[in-house]
Amino acid sequence: MTWAGRAPVVRPLVGARASYARMAQGGDGEGKPHLTVTGARLGTTTVATTRGPATVPAWLFALDGYDSPLRRAAVTPSPAPRSPIPPARSLPGERVDRLAGVSADGRTVTVVVAHGVCDDGPRVAVLETRGSVVLSASVAKGRHPGVCTKQARLTPVRVRLKQPLDGRVPLDALTGAPVPYKEPPAG
Repeated sequence: MTWAGRAPVVRPLVGARASYARMAQGGDGEGKPHLTVTGARLGTTTVATTRGPATVPAWLFALDGYDSPLRRAAVTPSPAPRSPIPPARSLPGERVDRLAGVSADGRTVTVVVAHGVCDDGPRVAVLETRGSVVLSASVAKGRHPGVCTKQARLTPVRVRLKQPLDGRVPLDALTGAPVPYKEPPAG
């Protein structure tokens, strides 16, 4: 993994089959993937990290019927650092599921929050310190008439920071754990 102006980090490479299997989980309900892969070659892609955009090795999957390859990171993520804060045992709220992106200037982060399909969507409050960005997710309870199912929806939420993320660790206020970067599902 390489960043502009920073030392690179070496991580183990993931094979093309394992990378595709992670992406294709679920498939069509019968264990068959929705996409037909006609080839794979090693290249690079850019992913969001707490240190800013990183260039990482990636599998470039050629897909039947598509002109552009599907890019999936080909390295294992670094282990999450130990959290400097304990879980909030009595704090109501939702867990921040993952870091989905960081703007080029590092001042806007996009996180994904799970919430119910009948509420009015997630909200994310932020507390910035010198070494971390604590993200506290909650939902606005909706007033939907009738019966509501217990389905969850994953929704991206953009959060504007006072200072660039620039290596500070994003933390989930509910669990106290670092918020991991995860690639979005394919499709």
